[in-house]
Amino acid sequence: MSRIARRAGAVHTEAEAAWRLLVELVMETRGEWRRKVTEATGLPFSRARALWRLERGPLSLAELAHDMSIDAPAATVLINALESRGLVKRKAHPTDRRAKQVSLTPAGQRMVEAVANITDRPPSSLTDLPPAELAALHRTLGKIVSPARLAPAQGTGTTARRRAAQARRGSRIA
Repeated sequence: MSRIARRAGAVHTEAEAAWRLLVELVMETRGEWRRKVTEATGLPFSRARALWRLERGPLSLAELAHDMSIDAPAATVLINALESRGLVKRKAHPTDRRAKQVSLTPAGQRMVEAVANITDRPPSSLTDLPPAELAALHRTLGKIVSPARLAPAQGTGTTARRRAAQARRGSRIA
């Protein structure tokens, strides 16, 4: 396997280098869309992101925190704010009496649908590719995304099992 030097002294595999480029592309080109989401919802992007995560179904606070890579107290603050706006509701967890489950309210579902309708145009670096290269990139990314959807999430808990089941059904994973 060949190796690529990304920065002075750093050696990466081709896969690592490609991944870094994909991450860089997304990180550098999604700012406008994130601003549009914030403007349309009146929510900080992190809260809109939590609603998007809950679209897949109810989660415990711990599962939401894990999915969003935040700590439990931050998830609680986030859910308190969304609950005060009537976008989420809490109820007793069906199998763990110590936990609460969080789900979208109809207003929260409408907010997620509004976010899904916000235009997210691809960057010119992508649209300017020749059609054959764009088609090849699309095929290649399809090979990457499909297995990632089928792979279980980190861990073996409820979230991982639910994600694997959703992936098999073709649900959107954000």
